[in-house]
Amino acid sequence: MSQEVLQKLQQHLGENVLEVHDHRGDETATIEAKTLHDTCRWLKKTAGLEFDMLVDLTVVDYLEQGRTPRFEVVYHLYSIAQKHRLRLKVGIETDTPEVDTVSDLWRNANWCEREAWDLYGISFRNHPELRRILLYEEFEGHPLRKDYPKAKRQPLVRRPREEFEAVVRGSGIGNKRTLI
Repeated sequence: MSQEVLQKLQQHLGENVLEVHDHRGDETATIEAKTLHDTCRWLKKTAGLEFDMLVDLTVVDYLEQGRTPRFEVVYHLYSIAQKHRLRLKVGIETDTPEVDTVSDLWRNANWCEREAWDLYGISFRNHPELRRILLYEEFEGHPLRKDYPKAKRQPLVRRPREEFEAVVRGSGIGNKRTLI
């Protein structure tokens, strides 16, 4: 069934589909970054496709392979109604590692995109709250990039004692931010 999805995608996007393959049932399409948001909306809203679930979003850094573009943002989509899957890939240039958000289409993309920002430094245009999610705000750099120095020391951040004690008690500090 997903091979039909690849065919429909190629018909819909034309030359904006850079590559497709269905090796061992793993239907994958690489598309132009400029078409990402419109393509995802089309994949979600079109009858017969109905990709209503973003299963995962991740980033691949091809620095050591010397590929251009260096980064690839990978979206794993699933249609519950149609029971088909699609892997959608978008290449991102190193000088402006940025792509449109899909958090308005799939709510879980909010956290997935924040994780990609936090660990790889990929920015998502129009994201409602793009900030660190796993590392503390003062952390310098993006540790899953292939050029991140393994031995890099990070700044020690001391929190006020009352903030620490409030988190330990479980009462928080009166707003959304906690130590975790």
